[in-house]
Formats: sequence, structure tokens, C-alpha cells
Amino acid sequence: MYLRMARRFALETDKRLLAKAVWMLGVKGLRSVHRHKRRLKKGEFFPPFLYMSVINSCNLRCQGCWVDVAAKQHKIELDAATRTIEQAKEMGNSFFGILGGEPFMHKDLLTLFERHRDVYFQVFTNGHFITDEVAKRLRDCGNVTPLISVEGSEIISDTRRGRGGVLNQTMAGIEAAVRNKLLVGVCTSVCKSNIDDLVNEKWVDRLIEMGVMYCWFHIYRPVGPEPNPQLALSSEEQRRVRQFVVDTRATKPIVVIDAYHDDAGNALCPAVTGFTHHVGPWGDIEPCPVIQLATESIHDDRPLKDTFNNSAFLKDFRELTAGQTRGCVIMERPDLLVELAEKHGARDTTVRGGVIDELKNVSPRRSQYQPGDEIPERSFVYRWAKKYAFNDFGTYAKHFDANRYQDPDTKAVAPELVQIGETNR
Repeated sequence: MYLRMARRFALETDKRLLAKAVWMLGVKGLRSVHRHKRRLKKGEFFPPFLYMSVINSCNLRCQGCWVDVAAKQHKIELDAATRTIEQAKEMGNSFFGILGGEPFMHKDLLTLFERHRDVYFQVFTNGHFITDEVAKRLRDCGNVTPLISVEGSEIISDTRRGRGGVLNQTMAGIEAAVRNKLLVGVCTSVCKSNIDDLVNEKWVDRLIEMGVMYCWFHIYRPVGPEPNPQLALSSEEQRRVRQFVVDTRATKPIVVIDAYHDDAGNALCPAVTGFTHHVGPWGDIEPCPVIQLATESIHDDRPLKDTFNNSAFLKDFRELTAGQTRGCVIMERPDLLVELAEKHGARDTTVRGGVIDELKNVSPRRSQYQPGDEIPERSFVYRWAKKYAFNDFGTYAKHFDANRYQDPDTKAVAPELVQIGETNR
């Protein structure tokens, strides 16, 4: 399987792009994680990977979207994005995830990529704006991988994405990217309406035939103003997805990403471990894209290094959440986020201004934390990579107390048992 994968990368992609990905995402990416580990040992903090939602606007209206896509357009201007990336590069960072809305609606997006050819970008996109012309510019840059979202069959896609003809336009974007020999990924927010269509070997085989080099199955999170909880997966369905990811990694010549488990199958949250945080379209520094609360901004009059290192809100978020669950706090313990916001005076970073009420209305449910049902990696390559570069970095070992965990599958969330900010010992 590994030889088949190597052959695919060697023959189906631009060699220059492949070399740049290996160097900037691989070698430099591992270096950024190493520097992160060294900082933690000294009691310092700066996430080795940053996600940036560069614009709020989108041409689609997806079910469960938490972004104010219909609001007046706002974006991180080119100079502000450049300052943020430059300051992160000074800390050793070499990888940036670019989100929206729809990122390609940002008129300066390609210029941003061209301006920072010494780092690597992953763009989360619906693919509708990837034409041959755009793909050629991305190929010229050599430092961008489009991660294109496919949400199901034609009918399911139209329902999930809020308009007609979505799948055909998305597939056209994938074809343009592949035709220009980019490193192309396909992601799916797995929910009840698409799990049977896309979490199977037939779909992965089709991606391989199309020339897609990696895929990402992440779990649908019922958040935002219209959360659509009826689409959320059960615990059994989430275990099914995890097992499929582990098996596919060991049998198919395609890279499969996940952001929820270590090598032994223990659940984790990248925001809680400090692996990554998020910058919203207005420049607010949030724990992750779906937690729209902040006390700091990239526009603050101090270095980004100081902001991350001294943020009481982000530090409290990581430590308190790690003490209660290894899963997704917004799904399992939204009450903690409400109390954190109240304690730190965190602002609602949305236009709609209803995040606190939305959190109060969330019905707690299990996320990736499935105690007793851990599924370890089968592939030795993924086991090694995760042991070194994607684990809890000691966060849960230091803070997690299983006695504090409240299982949404067995009982309703009880009143808060701890004082916000109390350090678990």
C-alpha cells in the first residue's frame, strides 16, 4: 500500500509542488512542533499551527454553518494577514489553514499565497471558484493545497449546501485542481444524511481514481444559529467513522487526516492541547473556528507572541476544558464556555450577537471521546507521526480527571462542579 501511495504522489502531482510540500509541511512542520514542545517545557505558549478565516462571505448557505455568511462582507485585509503570518513565522510556524466563509471570495487571497512562498497553506473551500486559471496560479505558487468539501450525493449536497447544482460545481473545481497537478484533498463533514454515501471504500476508491491525494472525514457539529441537531451522529456512528479512518489508512493509497485522536486512539481536541487556535474574519483570536468567543485580536497593539503567551482566556480555556473531557467542549459541555465567557468578559465575535444563547440551547451529546472504545492506529506510519507530532503534549496527563467527566450518553449535564479557572491536580 505504501509503495502504491508513493507511486501516486510521484506520478500524479507536480514534482516541484511535492518537494515543497515535503519540505515546508513535512520537515519545517515537524520543526514547528518541536519548537512548540520546547516552549511548553519553559512555560511559554504559541500554537505551532494557525487557522485563519480570512472572510465571512460565502456563495452557499450550508446547514449548521456558524459563520455570518449573509452579513455585510468583512475580511482580514492583506496587510493584516501578512503581519500575522510574519509574526507566526518568527515563532517557527510554517503551516496555515485558510478558511471562510469561502476563502476564494477574498480578492487578495492568491496575492497572500504569492507573498509568502516560504510557508504552506491549506485552503478549506467548496471548490466553486477553482478554475483552470486559479489552479495554474496555485501551481505557480507551489505552496497551497486545496481541501475541497464534498457533502454527499447530488440531492444531499443541494440540501446540505442550501442551493442547487452544488455537487457538479464542486466536482468541476476538483477536476481543475487535479488537471493542474495540485496536491488535492477532499473533506466531508460526516452527518446522518451522508454517512452511508461517503464513509465507504467505493467513495475512497473514486477519490483515488480522480487523482485526489488525501481526504478528511470530520464529524458534523450542531452549532451556530441553525444547528440542525437531527444531523448529528450517534456515538455508534462516530465509532464507525473512526474505525473506517483507521482501516482506510492501512489499506488504501491515499492519505487520511483526522484531528481528534492520538496514536493509541485516545480522543483529543487540537485547541485544548494548544496545537492550534483560530483567527476570525474580524481578527478575533478564538480557541477554534466553532467557538466564537475572544478577548484578544490580531489588531491589538502588542506582538502576537505576547498575546498568545499571556492570554488568560485561552489558557483558562485549555486547562479547564482538559480537566473535564477529552472530547469537544462545545458538544459535551457548552455550559463551560458560557461561564468562561462571563469570567473573562469574552466578547461574542459574530455579527448576529447570539452566541451565548446558542450555547445555552445546545443539547449535550458525545463527541470523539468514547471512553472504553478507543481504536488505535493500525498503520505504523501514522502511529509514528502521531507519537511525535500529534498528541496531547501532556495536557490531559496534567489536567484530565475522569471523575469530572459527565457522559452525555448516560445523563444530562449536572450543575457545574468546579470553579472556573481552578487548576486540576
